[in-house]
Amino acid sequence: MQFGIFTVSDVTTDPTTGTTPDDTQRVRDILTIAQHADQAGLDVFATGEHHNPPFVASSPTTMLGYLAGVTKDITLSTSTTLVTTNDPVRIAEEYAMLQVISDGRMDLMMGRGNTGPVYPWFGKDIRQGLSLAVENYALIRQLWENEVVNWQGQFRTPLQGFTSTPRPLDGVAPFVWHGSIRTPEIAEQAAYYGDGFFHNNIFWPIQHTEQMVGLYRQRYEHHGHGRADQAIVGLGGQFFARKNSQDAWNEFRPYFDNAPVYGHGPSMEDFTTQTPLTVGSPQQVVDRYAAMKDHVGHYQRQLFLIDHAGLPLKTVLEQIDILAEDIVPELRRINDEGRPADVPANPPTHRERVAAAQAAGTVGADHVAAVDEWTGASV
Repeated sequence: MQFGIFTVSDVTTDPTTGTTPDDTQRVRDILTIAQHADQAGLDVFATGEHHNPPFVASSPTTMLGYLAGVTKDITLSTSTTLVTTNDPVRIAEEYAMLQVISDGRMDLMMGRGNTGPVYPWFGKDIRQGLSLAVENYALIRQLWENEVVNWQGQFRTPLQGFTSTPRPLDGVAPFVWHGSIRTPEIAEQAAYYGDGFFHNNIFWPIQHTEQMVGLYRQRYEHHGHGRADQAIVGLGGQFFARKNSQDAWNEFRPYFDNAPVYGHGPSMEDFTTQTPLTVGSPQQVVDRYAAMKDHVGHYQRQLFLIDHAGLPLKTVLEQIDILAEDIVPELRRINDEGRPADVPANPPTHRERVAAAQAAGTVGADHVAAVDEWTGASV
């Protein structure tokens, strides 16, 4: 099973010092966090995509492309690629480029985001959000899977004889997750294509997560991709841990109370009861997240948000070490227990997807020869 971290890239004042990093420092800190996660042996680093303060991760492929060159083993991903407001041609090309640069050590998560004003900023109508998500992803799939695309839809100009470049690595598109918190139609979309479904349940009770994942699994089987328990599932989460549970509560409380995402709302006691946020000892984090499979079945990826709310870089790096050394080994052992041999332990790797495509005879072209538009001859 994969374990890793994701960032929402918020720029938040540290309530204990009054210090606020500028955008440059926050971006550099995120790069340090990702590299530390790789060195610590975590499996995944993922970044969100935002185009408004107080967030700075506006260009995920730039960040992940850089990290591909300075990390060794970690899978690089998005925790949101805005499929509704980005042009699908650009998504197809940018993530194929990232796939090539990282030698397949990447995937991406399609999502609609959580910032309503982003739609008019990019000339879109939020009332068409679901239709945009469906149409744009269908086009992305065509661009990756077909060398030459003729296409016409509702939301962008038609394409005639268009080839997206570069072609996907080894002729096989990146693995895609569909991220959603509350929208059944996105779970259906993931199931229809046989893609992964990521329920980023950081603000929701486990009963809601269970319902959404259950729907995806049921529809995955309905569409003929395998049994429901073989569907590829990921979950989001949050924790803050110290060796002593009370120390964790005392240290994290001012950050919780002042964080833009949930500060001045429910108490930390209520929030940790009603959502997956876990504050305490490493064993308490293990106990909480080991129980997730009792609700959603055996799943393949667990990501944690730990670099938010103004926490200083030093503290975040300490949390990564606690996660890698004291939490992940035990969670990995527990989650592997009782997993049927034919239920995937991890999302498919690029090599596994290439092998499967070769066996099915569906490998696409990874290079397209130039053609003279007048004569039709290769040049």
